[in-house]
Amino acid sequence: MNEVVITGLGAMTPLGTNTEETWDCLLAGKSGARSLQQRWAEGLPSRIAAQIFQDPAGSLGRVEARRLDRAGQFATLAAREAWADAGRPDVDPDRLGVVLASAMGGAATLLDAYDTFLAEGPRKISPHMLASSPAAALGVEYRARAGVHSPASTCVSGSDALAQGLEMIRGGRADVVIAGGVDVPIHPLLMGALGTMTALSTRNDEPERASRPFDRDRDGFVLGEGAGVVIMESAAYATARKTAVYAELSGVGMSSDGRSLVAPAATGLATAIGRALSDSGTSPGDVVHVNAHATSTPQGDLAEATALRMAFGSATDRLAVSATKSMTGHLLGAAGAVEAVATVLALHHRIAPPTINVDTLDAGIGLDVVLDEPRTLPTGPIAALSNSAGFGGNNVALVFHAR
Repeated sequence: MNEVVITGLGAMTPLGTNTEETWDCLLAGKSGARSLQQRWAEGLPSRIAAQIFQDPAGSLGRVEARRLDRAGQFATLAAREAWADAGRPDVDPDRLGVVLASAMGGAATLLDAYDTFLAEGPRKISPHMLASSPAAALGVEYRARAGVHSPASTCVSGSDALAQGLEMIRGGRADVVIAGGVDVPIHPLLMGALGTMTALSTRNDEPERASRPFDRDRDGFVLGEGAGVVIMESAAYATARKTAVYAELSGVGMSSDGRSLVAPAATGLATAIGRALSDSGTSPGDVVHVNAHATSTPQGDLAEATALRMAFGSATDRLAVSATKSMTGHLLGAAGAVEAVATVLALHHRIAPPTINVDTLDAGIGLDVVLDEPRTLPTGPIAALSNSAGFGGNNVALVFHAR
């Protein structure tokens, strides 16, 4: 079986316009959540979100910025960073793939286009409203001919993209895959719908403290936007071109709950984690760090904590658990990809980022949560887990190794 390694990282998040800025803010425990200033937010139950603080169009040429919608701009910039970080592989286009996921894709573009259509007619409508548009743009830019895919599997989409990239390389279809996720979901209709579901935090008076995974008084997640991209290669191809490797993506586990559109099931995620460990040939005792899905919802955090205890048993005490959504917010389809970037960096630098805003750890969690300050990870060969769970009961677990 082909080993698959990560050689390049790219990110555009509420914490920074690139991977370095994002990682520095994660280690510093900074929050990207802010009060929404748009007029449409005034009547919403939740009036906070984790937005990109710098317009991505400013980093693109005028023509290119007009050609891409906001999701496409995020994905393009994150992919270019990752591609450069990997040394710009000189790969045969027939052996290059793209898997760029999104839960919402161009939904905001579609909704805005309808308003434009009503106000100004069809000539002013942007065509970049398909969920697959960002993936297609990357496929064209990098001349990828091994396949261009855009999974849309709610909150696990970004992790799903890495899982599909792994299978493309393992199956011999590609040597290199550009994989990740992007979402730009901060829109009145989605925020209104999530507010109706009581999924969002309503701590409007303290936005930076609103996302509080595992805290006893958590009341919902903070919606975020951004993109995360990794360059995946077969280990043989990376060795042949003598490029540096961050970590190995050694295993993937997937499952579905089959019981509810919104209520998470611990057994489903535990199954995904077990499958990922088995796929990677990893024993529970080898895993020292978990980047938890941990959105800050009352039910979801408890279900994930239960799943981790089910999957790891007595080895649970070895896990340094971080919940980076406490700082980035929930980036929906980009969440799993951005958290994969954070997990890879945690292994590479041997340090786990903190979880912020936990005033009182929920007594039902039963995990060793990394609180307030980063924590050093062991030397030598170690493994880390990145979890994703989504609406509809989708679960994806990724296992990474550092030697």
